[in-house]
Amino acid sequence: MVGLVFVIFFVLLALGFPIVMCMIGGSLVPLLAGMAGASSIPALIRGTFSGANSANILCLPLFIFAGVIMAKGGISKKIFDVFAYFIGNKTGGIPCAVIITCLFYGAISSSGAATAAAIGAMTIPLLIELGYDKKFAAATVAVSGGLGVIIPPSGPFMMYGMATDTSIGSLFIAGILPGIFIGCMLMIYAVLYCKLRGEDKEKILKNYNNIKKNGFYALFKDSFWALLSPVIILGGIYAGIVTPTEAAAVSVLYSMLICLFVYKTVAFGELFSFLCETVKSAAPICFLLAFATAFGRTLSLIKAANVVQALISGVATNKISFLLIVIVAFFLLGMVMDTGPAIIILAPIICPIAKSYGIDPVHLGVIMVCNLAIGMVTPPFGLNLFVTSPLAGTPAMSVGKAAIPYIGAFLIALLVIAFVPQFSLALL
Repeated sequence: MVGLVFVIFFVLLALGFPIVMCMIGGSLVPLLAGMAGASSIPALIRGTFSGANSANILCLPLFIFAGVIMAKGGISKKIFDVFAYFIGNKTGGIPCAVIITCLFYGAISSSGAATAAAIGAMTIPLLIELGYDKKFAAATVAVSGGLGVIIPPSGPFMMYGMATDTSIGSLFIAGILPGIFIGCMLMIYAVLYCKLRGEDKEKILKNYNNIKKNGFYALFKDSFWALLSPVIILGGIYAGIVTPTEAAAVSVLYSMLICLFVYKTVAFGELFSFLCETVKSAAPICFLLAFATAFGRTLSLIKAANVVQALISGVATNKISFLLIVIVAFFLLGMVMDTGPAIIILAPIICPIAKSYGIDPVHLGVIMVCNLAIGMVTPPFGLNLFVTSPLAGTPAMSVGKAAIPYIGAFLIALLVIAFVPQFSLALL
């Protein structure tokens, strides 16, 4: 029965059906097959409403709304200029400033695609203007945009927490050091690339002097409120002052205040259109979470976790081999499936198995999210490739090829994070 459920699910997925319809199809299999004790249609509907009736689910639309306001308010440019001020005249300094900006902006947007879009729209034309290869420019932003789902607040961490009943606050804190470490690995490659390929120092110094001309105090004063945003959000959660859901509400209020009244880059009349954009982004995810609850109950009914555990136990003889199987499986899965559905469907199955190997659920969540973040730049799905390629005027697959060395650096960092749990758990 377990095999039939997954066969139906993946066949529908291959035929191009929406992921929600695939879960509904899989959930109906035991009922249609006449399995004893199978959930009835009313029970599946109640399960769906139960999945939607959660306070934690409010995190997603609220953080997305705050990210939209920040993006439209031009916050990314202010953040980039601060980092470019310090390293913009160094070898590889401008690409590194882009990576750090993506790292920092991830603490605002909670989305990899949103980070790539907001930072890419501003920095890709600048990188090309400064003489960098357009494929390299797009690849830098595409891969760095994946940091947006690792650095808290992270949409995938919220989904993992809700799917596995793991503390979302702990997941947020656990993502900080891995995100920084991955960012450092990406910057190492960027510097090596610029040393080997060379840079147009004249153009770079002209841009650097333009940023520096008014002095650091004026730049910092202009960017202060933008830089303070993640400090308020993460500091509030880390200090135990607010829950992740309350932090999401605070982030919306804060983004409105600074964009409406401090920077005055957003008008009141625009907020409704921002809200509509948020609903379009958040509604599919919320529906997905709701239907995933019903699908999860079906998998629990047919003891899918036990079957998968038996299969893995036949191959994985210890913790190390289990982690390698998870990394390879989710790397391949990330090529064909979006991060959210992969986490919602598989995390509840994998998490109990990981516990049997002595792996902390928070650590597993970090591994899964980091792993699937690589899928954001791997064909054929590679959402970030399709976000950045139009900004550079180059085909998505060309950007994907240029991103391969970055992906290699990302994978090295992932292996270290997977086998050194302290990266994830040190701050807890």
